[in-house]
Amino acid sequence: MQGDEPIVRFCDVTKRFGDLVVLDKLNLSVRRGEKIALIGPSGSGKTTLLRTLMTIDTIEGGHIDVEGEMFTHQRIDGRLVPASEEHMRRIRGKIGMVFQQFNLFPHMTTLQNIIEAPIHVLGLPEKEAIARAESLLQRVGMLDRKNHYPGQLSGGQQQRAAIARALAMRPKIMLFDEVTSALDPELVHEVLQVMRQLSEEDDLTMLIVTHQMSFAMEVADRVCFFCNGVIVEEGPPKVIFNAPRHERTRAFLKAIVAA
Repeated sequence: MQGDEPIVRFCDVTKRFGDLVVLDKLNLSVRRGEKIALIGPSGSGKTTLLRTLMTIDTIEGGHIDVEGEMFTHQRIDGRLVPASEEHMRRIRGKIGMVFQQFNLFPHMTTLQNIIEAPIHVLGLPEKEAIARAESLLQRVGMLDRKNHYPGQLSGGQQQRAAIARALAMRPKIMLFDEVTSALDPELVHEVLQVMRQLSEEDDLTMLIVTHQMSFAMEVADRVCFFCNGVIVEEGPPKVIFNAPRHERTRAFLKAIVAA
């Protein structure tokens, strides 16, 4: 169920790496429960957008709001100042992210990887954390691998475990950064199927950076095409993929199909 009030707002967000402007006064509002696919050429700002929302990358201009509350800044004595780590940590708890690389702890079993943060960050009792983890592993088809170590799992299995790990923190917003790009082609389907189920069954807000255009067409409520740090064009998948208005969008989609 989508609400009218944005759960996330990027307001004139600017991010630079040296002289390179990666996000150029970018504005984007995301409705609660909305699934947004972020597409565009490499280096266009898609992943950086997710990383700024996770506060992995700091921003040089603008601000980001989460659930109507400024995330990256606070107003103190009438002045807008960079947010404290405590403030950002509290809001960051509403957000989960799954990366291109699986980032599982190699010395921990699948189950141990998933219960680590709920126990030590959320303070969940171990029994409750295990029950939550096993339920999520069941959802992603990995319960029979709960005692396996990452080195004993395929890439697709590791990525499904990473998705379960992010979900174990009960986030309201899930970020997916090219989660199939490190996988062999035959393993892509199993991960996309898990994400498909999440999009259908959960009220999660999802921001998905992907080059899988058919998946974006199927799952997304809205597609945003990025180029040079700005959103050049956005709209429903059928419009963006079948009748894009901007020449840059058309050229990108043509190149993707040709590849």
